[in-house]
Amino acid sequence: MQNKLPLVISVTSGKGGVGKTNISVNLSYCLQKLGNRVLILDADLGLANVDVLLGLTPEHNIFHLLNEGLPLSKILVQTKYGFLILPATSGVTEMLSLSSGQKLELLEAMDYLEDKIDFLIVDTGAGLGDNVIYFNLAVQERLLVLTPEPTSLTDAYALIKVLKNKHNINKFRIIINMARTETEAKNVFKKLYAACDHFLSSVSLDLVGIIPHDVAVKKSVTRQVPFCHSEPHSSASKAMQEIARKINNWQALNQLDGNIKFFWKKLLFQE
Repeated sequence: MQNKLPLVISVTSGKGGVGKTNISVNLSYCLQKLGNRVLILDADLGLANVDVLLGLTPEHNIFHLLNEGLPLSKILVQTKYGFLILPATSGVTEMLSLSSGQKLELLEAMDYLEDKIDFLIVDTGAGLGDNVIYFNLAVQERLLVLTPEPTSLTDAYALIKVLKNKHNINKFRIIINMARTETEAKNVFKKLYAACDHFLSSVSLDLVGIIPHDVAVKKSVTRQVPFCHSEPHSSASKAMQEIARKINNWQALNQLDGNIKFFWKKLLFQE
Protein backbone atom coordinates (compact mmCIF):
# COMPACT_ATOMS: atom_id res chain seq x y z
CA MET A 1 0.00 0.00 0.00
CA GLN A 2 1.40 3.36 -1.00
CA ASN A 3 1.34 6.30 1.41
CA LYS A 4 0.30 4.03 4.25
CA LEU A 5 -2.20 5.69 6.53
CA PRO A 6 -2.40 5.15 10.29
CA LEU A 7 -4.66 2.33 11.43
CA VAL A 8 -7.56 3.76 13.42
CA ILE A 9 -9.17 1.55 16.07
CA SER A 10 -12.00 2.36 18.43
CA VAL A 11 -12.00 0.74 21.85
CA THR A 12 -15.66 0.79 22.78
CA SER A 13 -18.30 -0.84 24.97
CA GLY A 14 -22.01 -1.04 25.53
CA LYS A 15 -21.68 -0.16 29.20
CA GLY A 16 -19.23 1.51 31.55
CA GLY A 17 -17.07 -0.30 34.05
CA VAL A 18 -15.69 -2.94 31.68
CA GLY A 19 -12.11 -1.59 31.68
CA LYS A 20 -12.29 -0.03 28.24
CA THR A 21 -10.01 2.94 28.94
CA ASN A 22 -7.52 0.79 30.79
CA ILE A 23 -7.34 -1.47 27.73
CA SER A 24 -6.86 1.59 25.47
CA VAL A 25 -3.95 2.79 27.60
CA ASN A 26 -2.24 -0.60 27.88
CA LEU A 27 -2.81 -1.48 24.23
CA SER A 28 -1.16 1.82 23.30
CA TYR A 29 1.73 1.06 25.64
CA CYS A 30 2.24 -2.40 24.11
CA LEU A 31 1.96 -1.17 20.52
CA GLN A 32 4.55 1.49 21.29
CA LYS A 33 6.86 -1.14 22.74
CA LEU A 34 6.56 -2.97 19.41
CA GLY A 35 8.05 0.08 17.69
CA ASN A 36 4.92 1.98 16.67
CA ARG A 37 4.02 5.64 16.99
CA VAL A 38 0.72 5.67 18.88
CA LEU A 39 -1.84 8.30 19.84
CA ILE A 40 -4.87 7.84 22.10
CA LEU A 41 -7.80 10.11 21.33
CA ASP A 42 -9.89 10.35 24.51
CA ALA A 43 -13.26 10.38 22.76
CA ASP A 44 -15.29 10.30 25.98
CA LEU A 45 -15.43 14.03 25.41
CA GLY A 46 -17.42 15.08 28.46
CA LEU A 47 -15.92 12.65 30.96
CA ALA A 48 -12.18 12.39 30.44
CA ASN A 49 -10.50 9.26 31.80
CA VAL A 50 -7.27 8.63 29.91
CA ASP A 51 -5.35 11.41 31.65
CA VAL A 52 -6.69 10.27 35.04
CA LEU A 53 -5.46 6.70 34.48
CA LEU A 54 -2.03 8.10 33.67
CA GLY A 55 -1.91 10.60 36.53
CA LEU A 56 -1.73 13.57 34.16
CA THR A 57 -3.24 17.05 34.39
CA PRO A 58 -3.08 18.44 30.82
CA GLU A 59 -3.16 22.21 30.46
CA HIS A 60 -5.23 21.99 27.27
CA ASN A 61 -7.70 19.51 25.79
CA ILE A 62 -9.97 18.91 22.82
CA PHE A 63 -12.31 21.70 24.01
CA HIS A 64 -9.56 24.23 23.28
CA LEU A 65 -9.13 22.75 19.81
CA LEU A 66 -12.81 22.92 18.88
CA ASN A 67 -13.85 26.07 20.72
CA GLU A 68 -10.76 28.27 20.93
CA GLY A 69 -8.87 27.28 17.79
CA LEU A 70 -5.77 26.08 19.60
CA PRO A 71 -3.62 24.00 17.21
CA LEU A 72 -3.36 20.29 17.77
CA SER A 73 0.39 20.55 18.30
CA LYS A 74 -0.26 22.63 21.44
CA ILE A 75 -2.75 20.13 22.88
CA LEU A 76 -1.12 16.74 22.36
CA VAL A 77 0.55 15.34 25.45
CA GLN A 78 3.65 13.17 25.20
CA THR A 79 3.52 10.57 27.96
CA LYS A 80 6.58 9.12 29.61
CA TYR A 81 5.47 5.73 28.25
CA GLY A 82 6.21 6.69 24.66
CA PHE A 83 2.73 7.34 23.30
CA LEU A 84 0.74 10.54 22.81
CA ILE A 85 -2.69 11.45 24.12
CA LEU A 86 -5.25 13.97 22.91
CA PRO A 87 -7.06 14.73 26.19
CA ALA A 88 -10.80 15.21 26.57
CA THR A 89 -12.71 17.52 28.89
CA SER A 90 -14.49 16.57 32.07
CA GLY A 91 -17.85 17.97 33.10
CA VAL A 92 -18.32 20.16 30.01
CA THR A 93 -21.84 19.35 28.85
CA GLU A 94 -21.56 21.05 25.45
CA MET A 95 -18.95 18.45 24.47
CA LEU A 96 -21.35 15.54 24.95
CA SER A 97 -22.54 15.77 21.34
CA LEU A 98 -20.34 17.25 18.62
CA SER A 99 -21.93 19.51 16.05
CA SER A 100 -21.36 18.92 12.33
CA GLY A 101 -18.99 21.90 12.32
CA GLN A 102 -16.96 20.49 15.21
CA LYS A 103 -16.70 17.12 13.48
CA LEU A 104 -15.33 18.86 10.40
CA GLU A 105 -12.86 20.84 12.54
CA LEU A 106 -11.63 17.62 14.10
CA LEU A 107 -11.21 16.07 10.65
CA GLU A 108 -9.09 19.04 9.55
CA ALA A 109 -7.01 18.97 12.72
CA MET A 110 -6.29 15.24 12.57
CA ASP A 111 -4.83 15.56 9.07
CA TYR A 112 -1.77 17.04 10.80
CA LEU A 113 -1.04 13.58 12.23
CA GLU A 114 -1.34 11.58 9.04
CA ASP A 115 2.37 10.87 8.65
CA LYS A 116 3.27 11.18 12.33
CA ILE A 117 1.59 8.12 13.85
CA ASP A 118 1.05 4.45 13.02
CA PHE A 119 -1.95 3.77 15.27
CA LEU A 120 -4.76 6.02 16.46
CA ILE A 121 -6.60 4.45 19.38
CA VAL A 122 -10.02 6.07 19.85
CA ASP A 123 -11.23 5.49 23.40
CA THR A 124 -14.97 6.09 23.10
CA GLY A 125 -17.49 6.69 25.82
CA ALA A 126 -19.81 3.87 26.83
CA GLY A 127 -23.39 3.35 25.70
CA LEU A 128 -25.28 4.45 22.61
CA GLY A 129 -24.80 8.23 22.70
CA ASP A 130 -24.24 10.36 19.61
CA ASN A 131 -20.48 10.69 20.10
CA VAL A 132 -20.09 6.95 20.70
CA ILE A 133 -21.88 6.09 17.48
CA TYR A 134 -20.09 8.80 15.52
CA PHE A 135 -16.59 7.71 16.51
CA ASN A 136 -17.41 4.07 15.85
CA LEU A 137 -18.47 5.04 12.34
CA ALA A 138 -15.32 7.09 11.81
CA VAL A 139 -12.76 4.34 12.46
CA GLN A 140 -11.49 1.37 10.51
CA GLU A 141 -11.63 -1.29 13.22
CA ARG A 142 -13.96 -1.58 16.23
CA LEU A 143 -12.63 -3.32 19.33
CA LEU A 144 -15.62 -4.09 21.55
CA VAL A 145 -14.83 -4.78 25.22
CA LEU A 146 -17.14 -6.77 27.44
CA THR A 147 -16.96 -8.69 30.70
CA PRO A 148 -18.72 -11.87 31.83
CA GLU A 149 -21.47 -9.82 33.51
CA PRO A 150 -24.93 -10.34 31.93
CA THR A 151 -25.50 -6.56 31.63
CA SER A 152 -22.22 -6.17 29.75
CA LEU A 153 -23.26 -8.86 27.29
CA THR A 154 -26.71 -7.32 26.78
CA ASP A 155 -25.32 -3.82 26.26
CA ALA A 156 -22.60 -5.02 23.90
CA TYR A 157 -25.26 -6.68 21.77
CA ALA A 158 -27.30 -3.45 21.82
CA LEU A 159 -24.34 -1.46 20.47
CA ILE A 160 -23.72 -4.03 17.73
CA LYS A 161 -27.41 -3.96 16.83
CA VAL A 162 -27.49 -0.18 16.44
CA LEU A 163 -24.30 -0.07 14.38
CA LYS A 164 -25.48 -2.95 12.19
CA ASN A 165 -29.13 -2.01 11.64
CA LYS A 166 -28.75 1.76 11.37
CA HIS A 167 -25.27 2.11 9.88
CA ASN A 168 -24.52 -1.23 8.20
CA ILE A 169 -21.43 -1.96 10.32
CA ASN A 170 -21.05 -5.73 10.37
CA LYS A 171 -17.50 -6.44 11.55
CA PHE A 172 -16.46 -6.32 15.20
CA ARG A 173 -13.36 -7.42 17.10
CA ILE A 174 -14.03 -8.66 20.64
CA ILE A 175 -12.04 -8.59 23.88
CA ILE A 176 -13.39 -10.34 26.96
CA ASN A 177 -12.01 -8.57 30.04
CA MET A 178 -11.88 -9.56 33.73
CA ALA A 179 -12.52 -13.23 32.99
CA ARG A 180 -12.22 -15.62 35.91
CA THR A 181 -11.50 -18.53 33.57
CA GLU A 182 -10.97 -19.05 29.85
CA THR A 183 -14.10 -21.22 29.76
CA GLU A 184 -16.18 -18.39 31.26
CA ALA A 185 -14.85 -15.95 28.67
CA LYS A 186 -15.48 -18.28 25.74
CA ASN A 187 -19.03 -18.89 26.96
CA VAL A 188 -19.66 -15.14 26.95
CA PHE A 189 -18.36 -14.91 23.40
CA LYS A 190 -20.51 -17.86 22.33
CA LYS A 191 -23.62 -16.19 23.77
CA LEU A 192 -22.86 -12.93 21.96
CA TYR A 193 -22.16 -14.82 18.74
CA ALA A 194 -25.39 -16.81 19.05
CA ALA A 195 -27.49 -13.68 19.63
CA CYS A 196 -25.95 -11.90 16.64
CA ASP A 197 -26.28 -14.99 14.46
CA HIS A 198 -29.96 -15.42 15.38
CA PHE A 199 -31.20 -11.82 15.32
CA LEU A 200 -28.76 -9.95 13.04
CA SER A 201 -27.71 -10.91 9.55
CA SER A 202 -24.11 -11.04 8.30
CA VAL A 203 -22.40 -9.89 11.50
CA SER A 204 -18.77 -10.98 11.86
CA LEU A 205 -17.31 -11.35 15.36
CA ASP A 206 -13.61 -12.02 15.91
CA LEU A 207 -12.41 -12.92 19.41
CA VAL A 208 -9.10 -11.08 19.60
CA GLY A 209 -8.24 -12.01 23.16
CA ILE A 210 -9.19 -12.75 26.75
CA ILE A 211 -7.79 -10.70 29.63
CA PRO A 212 -8.03 -12.55 32.95
CA HIS A 213 -9.17 -11.03 36.22
CA ASP A 214 -5.90 -9.95 37.84
CA VAL A 215 -5.19 -8.08 41.08
CA ALA A 216 -2.19 -6.46 39.34
CA VAL A 217 -4.61 -4.42 37.23
CA LYS A 218 -6.30 -2.84 40.26
CA LYS A 219 -2.95 -2.10 41.87
CA SER A 220 -1.75 -0.33 38.72
CA VAL A 221 -4.95 1.70 38.37
CA THR A 222 -4.53 2.90 41.95
CA ARG A 223 -0.95 3.92 41.16
CA GLN A 224 -2.08 5.54 37.87
CA VAL A 225 0.40 3.48 35.87
CA PRO A 226 -0.26 1.13 32.90
CA PHE A 227 -0.33 -2.42 34.26
CA CYS A 228 1.77 -3.62 31.33
CA HIS A 229 4.51 -1.26 32.56
CA SER A 230 4.32 -1.82 36.31
CA GLU A 231 3.43 -5.54 36.22
CA PRO A 232 4.77 -6.78 32.85
CA HIS A 233 4.82 -10.44 33.90
CA SER A 234 1.28 -10.55 35.30
CA SER A 235 -1.33 -12.69 33.59
CA ALA A 236 -3.27 -9.61 32.42
CA SER A 237 -0.12 -8.05 30.96
CA LYS A 238 0.83 -11.20 29.08
CA ALA A 239 -2.67 -11.38 27.60
CA MET A 240 -2.55 -7.70 26.62
CA GLN A 241 0.87 -8.14 25.02
CA GLU A 242 -0.47 -11.03 22.92
CA ILE A 243 -3.46 -8.93 21.83
CA ALA A 244 -1.11 -6.11 20.83
CA ARG A 245 1.01 -8.49 18.75
CA LYS A 246 -2.10 -9.57 16.85
CA ILE A 247 -3.24 -5.99 16.28
CA ASN A 248 0.25 -5.01 15.15
CA ASN A 249 -0.29 -7.28 12.14
CA TRP A 250 -3.60 -5.69 11.14
CA GLN A 251 -3.48 -3.67 7.94
CA ALA A 252 -4.85 -0.14 7.54
CA LEU A 253 -7.61 0.10 4.95
CA ASN A 254 -6.92 2.07 1.80
CA GLN A 255 -10.51 2.37 0.70
CA LEU A 256 -13.85 3.32 2.20
CA ASP A 257 -16.52 0.80 3.13
CA GLY A 258 -19.42 3.24 2.80
CA ASN A 259 -19.11 4.81 6.26
CA ILE A 260 -17.83 8.19 7.39
CA LYS A 261 -14.14 7.35 7.86
CA PHE A 262 -13.10 10.88 8.73
CA PHE A 263 -9.74 9.47 9.75
CA TRP A 264 -8.07 10.29 7.34
CA LYS A 265 -9.39 12.91 4.96
CA LYS A 266 -7.23 11.48 2.19
CA LEU A 267 -9.56 8.45 2.18
CA LEU A 268 -12.44 10.68 1.16
CA PHE A 269 -10.77 11.63 -2.09
CA GLN A 270 -9.29 8.35 -3.24
CA GLU A 271 -10.74 6.70 -6.30
